[in-house]
Amino acid sequence: MHNPVDTIVIDAANVTLRLGRGEAAVDILRGVDLRVRSGESVAILGPSGSGKSSLMAILSGLERATSGQVQVAGNDFTKLDEDGLARARRGRIGIVLQAFHLIPTMTALENVAVPLELAGHADPFTRARAELEAVGLGHRLSHYPAQLSGGEQQRVAIARAIAKRPAVLMCDEPTGALDVRTGMAVLEAIERINRELGTLTLIITHNSVMAEMADRVLTLSDGHITGEKRNAARAPASSLAW
Repeated sequence: MHNPVDTIVIDAANVTLRLGRGEAAVDILRGVDLRVRSGESVAILGPSGSGKSSLMAILSGLERATSGQVQVAGNDFTKLDEDGLARARRGRIGIVLQAFHLIPTMTALENVAVPLELAGHADPFTRARAELEAVGLGHRLSHYPAQLSGGEQQRVAIARAIAKRPAVLMCDEPTGALDVRTGMAVLEAIERINRELGTLTLIITHNSVMAEMADRVLTLSDGHITGEKRNAARAPASSLAW
């Protein structure tokens, strides 16, 4: 599903990332160009060490590029300080990492509702309940993270990320630590968010089969985008055979 207004939400030009100095410097990204429109689903495919996670960190404002231009959801990240980047992310960018970062002393419902409450949402627990039900966890609302499987914890993290209706959902290897069955449930949740809500989804993965569920597949190698493919009829998550 694509938004009626077909706007550029992610616009990155000649992005570089260099870590270290002098002879110890390592170039992680070497001039990446990327434009993604509202409602698109994009997979960034590449082996470990290719720069995928670093690129997502820059696009989400968690890492600052060494050079280049980065505009996301109407904000110029290259001109913002750390506080400005945090404000730009808030409510606009949902982030799902392999490490779920759930609060262990809160239930699944509280993990999703409390950030909404802190953001001033009028009815955070009703929204949180709806989001958890949408990812198939309506029966696990009162369970703590330690009582949930890895796939269930990941779906709580997705519900939390999407509850504020961000313009962009970024997922870094969202099924990397999961078995096939629970990984499929996570992918179906991400697919629903893109198709039904029109949220731009950006998935970092090393799994070429998983990438088939995206509108576009970009291949990243040694810090460069080395290929791009558009899936004319993208595969639904439920049809993927890992």
